[in-house]
Amino acid sequence: MPDEPELTFGRRVRILRERSGKTRAVLGGLVGRSEEWVKAIETGKLLTPRLPLLLSLADVLGVDDLAELTGDQSIPVASVTKATHPATAAIAEAMNRPVVARDVDPDSADVHSRVGHAWQLWHGSTTERTAVAAVLPDLLRDARAVVRLVDGADRRRAYADLAQVYHLCQLFLAHQPAAELVWLAADRGMQAAQDADDPLAIATAAWYYAYVYRGAGQFAAAEEVVGDVIPLLDPEASTDHLARWGQLQLGVALASAKAGRGGVAWKYWDRSSGAADALGRGYLHPRTMFGRFTVDAFAVTIDVELFRAGEAVVRAERLDLGDMPSHTRRAAFLMDSARAHHQRREHVAVVHLLGRALRESVETTRHQPFARQAILELMGRRGTVRDDARELALSVGLLG
Repeated sequence: MPDEPELTFGRRVRILRERSGKTRAVLGGLVGRSEEWVKAIETGKLLTPRLPLLLSLADVLGVDDLAELTGDQSIPVASVTKATHPATAAIAEAMNRPVVARDVDPDSADVHSRVGHAWQLWHGSTTERTAVAAVLPDLLRDARAVVRLVDGADRRRAYADLAQVYHLCQLFLAHQPAAELVWLAADRGMQAAQDADDPLAIATAAWYYAYVYRGAGQFAAAEEVVGDVIPLLDPEASTDHLARWGQLQLGVALASAKAGRGGVAWKYWDRSSGAADALGRGYLHPRTMFGRFTVDAFAVTIDVELFRAGEAVVRAERLDLGDMPSHTRRAAFLMDSARAHHQRREHVAVVHLLGRALRESVETTRHQPFARQAILELMGRRGTVRDDARELALSVGLLG
C-alpha cells in the first residue's frame, strides 16, 4: 500500500481486495458479512469497523499491520492474533545453535525412543507446547549430533528421527509471531527426510510443509509439495505406505478447499477416505493421527473453507471425540466446528465449542488465530455471550 494518508479506509480496503484478486462477495463471505456490506465499506457509507472485524479483514487481505488498512498508528496484526509461548526463545536457540563435539556422544537408539516419547507428550497433554518444550531443545541437539556418528541404515533412521524432531518444532512454533522459524523447521524437516532416503519420511515432511504453505496463502504450492511426493508411495506395499498415501490425498484436498476448488477438494478427500476405510476403523497413526476420525474431521474443515456451514455442522455432530485420543486434534476439530457456527452467526454455540476446545487443549486454543479473533468479537456483544467470551479471553491471555 502506498504511503498516502489521504486514502480513506474504504479506498484502502478496495485496493487491497483487488490486489488479492477477491470479489466483494468473496471478501464478505470470508469475514462473515455480505457483498453489500463490503460495498458500503468501500464507498464510505459505513464507518471503520471495530477491532475484531478489522483483524478479520487484515487476515483475509494478507495485511501484517492494521495501519495499512486504517492509515493510523502501527498495530502489528500478530500482536493481537498470535500469542508467544515463553519457551519459544529456547526452541529458536536450539534450532540455530551449531552442532559441536560433545564429551558424551548421544545414542541413536536412545534418541529414537525419546522422539516417540515427545510425540506422546504432544498428543497426550492439554498443554502440549509446554510439555514438549521441556524436552525439545536437548532432543534437537542430540538428534542433530547423532546423524554424524552413525552410518548406513542407522544414519538413515537417525535422519528420519531428526525430521520428526523438526516437525515437532514446526508444530510448537505454529501460530506464533515467528514465521521465519516455522519455515526453517519445515525446510530442515524436509531436508532431513530426504537425507534419510525414506519415502515415508519424505511423505510426512511434505504433509507438514503443506501446512506452512496453506498458512501463507500459497495454496498451489501446498498442493504441489504433496502432489510431487505421492508417486513415491505404493499404497499396496504396506500399511505405512497406504496411510501416508491417504494422508497426502488429504493434503491436496485441504489446499484445494482453501483455494475454493470444491470439486477437486472432494475428489481427493474421497481418495483419502478410501485409504482410511482400507486401514480399518481401529487404525490411527501414532504421530500424524491419520485414520477414520481425522479424515472425517477434515471433511468438516473442507466444508467450512467452502462456506458450507450447514453441512459442516451436521457432519460435526456425527463424530465422536472418543475416537480421537489426541487432545490437540480434538481441540482443533472443536474449533473447526466453532468456525461453522460462526459462519451461521450462532454465537452461543461458538462460545460453547471454544470452551470445550479450551478444556481439551489450553495451548492449541490459545494459539489459534480464529479462536482469538472470535473471542474478541464476541466480547463486543451483549448478554451472557459477552460474559462467557470475557472468561475465555482471560484463559487465552487476551485480557490481563
